[in-house]
Amino acid sequence: VQLQASGGGLVQPGGSLRLSCATSGLSLADYAIAWSRQAPGKEREGVVCISSDNGITYYADSMKGRFTISRDNAKNTVYLQMNSLKPEDTAVYYCGGEARYYCSGDPRYWGQGTLVTVSS
Repeated sequence: VQLQASGGGLVQPGGSLRLSCATSGLSLADYAIAWSRQAPGKEREGVVCISSDNGITYYADSMKGRFTISRDNAKNTVYLQMNSLKPEDTAVYYCGGEARYYCSGDPRYWGQGTLVTVSS
């Protein structure tokens, strides 16, 4: 099982980015996929998760209304659309997967992250 996050970069405050999590070695339809992030000098925190039946779990209220997770099982890819970005969203973003229909908050598999920098 492999997951690879991509799509990070430098964006101005208020801007948008769409991250992608490309998966392989699994049947994405059978997996819950989560995004987490780690800001410089801080602990890793959960962002959002999508279950195999498209149930959404946000792990922090600050992301609700700004971040949207979606999946395309045919493309083996999960997306994280991030709008109204703030400097405090600067972090390395990771995607993780677990072979469960629900989001447990503790994915077994994690990929390498992608850096998002929000700065003017």
